[in-house]
Amino acid sequence: MSKTLIKVEKLKNYMDGEWVDSSSGQYASVTNPATLESLVQVPLSSEGEVDQAVQIAKRAQKSWALVPAPQRAEVLHRVGLLMKERKEDLSQILTMENGKVIEEARGEVQEGIDMAFYMAGEGRRLFGQTTPSELKDKFAMSVRSPVGVVGIITPWNFPIAIATWKSFPAIVAGNAVIWKPATETPLMAYELTKIFEEAGLPKGVLNLVFGSGSTVGDAMVEHDDIRVISFTGSNDVGRNVAGKCGQKLKKVSLEMGGKNAITVMDDADLSLAVEGILWSAFGTSGQRCTACSRVIVHEDIKEKLEEQLLNEMAKLSIGNGLDESVKVGPIINKAGLEKIEKYMEIGKSEGAKLLAGGYVLNDDKHASGYYFAPTLFTDATPDMRIAQEEIFGPVVSLIPVKSFEEAIEVNNGVEYGLSSSIFTKDVNKVFAAQRDLDTGIVYVNAGTTGAEIHLPFGGTKGTGNGHRDSGVAALDVFTEWKAVYVDYSGKLQRAQIDVE
Repeated sequence: MSKTLIKVEKLKNYMDGEWVDSSSGQYASVTNPATLESLVQVPLSSEGEVDQAVQIAKRAQKSWALVPAPQRAEVLHRVGLLMKERKEDLSQILTMENGKVIEEARGEVQEGIDMAFYMAGEGRRLFGQTTPSELKDKFAMSVRSPVGVVGIITPWNFPIAIATWKSFPAIVAGNAVIWKPATETPLMAYELTKIFEEAGLPKGVLNLVFGSGSTVGDAMVEHDDIRVISFTGSNDVGRNVAGKCGQKLKKVSLEMGGKNAITVMDDADLSLAVEGILWSAFGTSGQRCTACSRVIVHEDIKEKLEEQLLNEMAKLSIGNGLDESVKVGPIINKAGLEKIEKYMEIGKSEGAKLLAGGYVLNDDKHASGYYFAPTLFTDATPDMRIAQEEIFGPVVSLIPVKSFEEAIEVNNGVEYGLSSSIFTKDVNKVFAAQRDLDTGIVYVNAGTTGAEIHLPFGGTKGTGNGHRDSGVAALDVFTEWKAVYVDYSGKLQRAQIDVE
């Protein structure tokens, strides 16, 4: 597929329904990580442009909040239809700028389509509650109200799916949105914004400001009129965002990664477990917050699992994700590649045994991109850095255990708590595991990836701060609860005092 799908050479910000040049005059080049080909120039906007977008959003939000929610939902429904119509083109562009293999890109775009239709349905729900009053002739209820202006900061690894998780519930709830996408993957933001425009979203309800996290992102976090920040990214940046938002008593939703484990018990279907490990660990080249980077395996089947994994890993095709036969694409950039490479030396110095991979691919086939060989360490211990720290690459560490109880302890013994998985045929262990695994997502006889949009997405501990993307829980981030009392008694009644 050629670059003909990309219709622009320089991107513009989108404010008040217009595409406008950034006032900074500064741009960064966006490259295809599979080929190092330049795709587009993305503006590096200024703090002042964030303020401009906020003032526009404040005006637009007042009118948008008065539009009946079912009518707001109709816009999202049209967005979903347009995304469905353009699914293949969107997928091709996504693979070009992100690198993930085309079947994964199609899955990500489908996730956005699903979210559009799901959140459109919420336009006829947005449920509150009614409850009996303790006083006569008095009615009590709670309703959801929009927060106002919302800031969303999205990552490069799921540049359209995560954006839909955040923007769709915010918009259907009556908020206006300022969106800062990752500078590595701005084309999906451009394409989705064009779809919003075509679907009839009123001017100013969505404003797209390209730029760096240190400039645009910080300006959003610091701006008093942005009342919610929804952020997906690294733990270090997320902690900084949380601290600044806390000082301003601003709502903040954080999703910050994981150190996810698949547990394989001695009664597991090994072929199925291997399939789950391969997809979870090496799909997206390990560049998912839900990627499997640890395999906790019962010692009685450790050697069999290693053998089967090595056999299947040898069959993985690595290359440009636009090739339908490729199963593992590139790393997003050179910095990501160098970080993974450093962990190879760390793992070996800690005493883990390297069974496969462990190196940058720079042969003739892979010389023009950022490729890393799928990697398998074994005999890792739970306290090793490769078993504790997020590597964000196609690297898996096998940790042997003696029992189910030890497996649970090892799974839970990390800073993060996003996703976990167990392969077993024992129904008792299944129910004990879903109770005792301390992650926000638990899979049984499946890998650690594959969340569905109608369930909450997020985790515990260092993964986040308790909020959830996706599902009806996402509405809690972008709404405030309002209690309403209607007294039709014709006299002043005092709660708790005038109760007979």
